[in-house]
Amino acid sequence: MATPAEHRPLVAHDVHTAELPPLPQRDSRIVAARWLEAPVAIRNLGVDIGEEAGYVRRIGRYLLWRAGPAVDADARYGAVDANDLERVFTYRLFADGTGEGAGPDGVIHRRFRTWKESLRDDS
Repeated sequence: MATPAEHRPLVAHDVHTAELPPLPQRDSRIVAARWLEAPVAIRNLGVDIGEEAGYVRRIGRYLLWRAGPAVDADARYGAVDANDLERVFTYRLFADGTGEGAGPDGVIHRRFRTWKESLRDDS
């Protein structure tokens, strides 16, 4: 069984935007503090739940970050446009599986899947 992202060892070096990998990492975790160009919105993504954002993957041109566990707990997702680092979209996921967030399509999504699809479709 794969180690949950929040339990993987942290990378010990800083990374630039171009170095963020396209797919999820299975052996380590990049946190927002190690991303040199991280916008404030990503650095503060999980402040309200006491969690630091970790890099998840790319969805098209968006860099996906998550603060908090992937399942059964409150989590915050942030998607940063790699071409415009000030363009950030967030999704809040609650422990009961409900959630809400605005996508680049201008729609408030209540399903995580449709929020991610809006990122993909905007790429």
